Amino acid sequence: MAEDLAGINTTTPKPGVLSLAIKEKSALYAAYMSYVKGGGLFIPTNKPYKIGEEVFMLLTLIDDPAKLRVIGHVVWVSPTAQAGRPQGIGVQFSEKDGGLQARDKIEGLLGSALQSSRPTHTM
Repeated sequence: MAEDLAGINTTTPKPGVLSLAIKEKSALYAAYMSYVKGGGLFIPTNKPYKIGEEVFMLLTLIDDPAKLRVIGHVVWVSPTAQAGRPQGIGVQFSEKDGGLQARDKIEGLLGSALQSSRPTHTM
């Protein structure tokens, strides 16, 4: 199943694995959760997840063909679309297992946009 939400493509190649391709800086900004310790991403999905559940992500960011392999834990669940925000989960990056690399890469790509007050998928 693939979902396309403003520049984010999500596929689930096998249970527990999320493949996420974020093609635009604005989509990355909307999905990134800088306020979560270690960073995290909002992932649009209609699959049910529970808080604390471990997920494995394969991330492709903007124009970089390399896939980042990241383990994280579900810290946010939006079971249905509400108030203009999509259904999905927020995943906190692990402090190891690719999480620090993903956070550094995302924050490098976003740069000064991290200081923006524009709404995101979670806040």
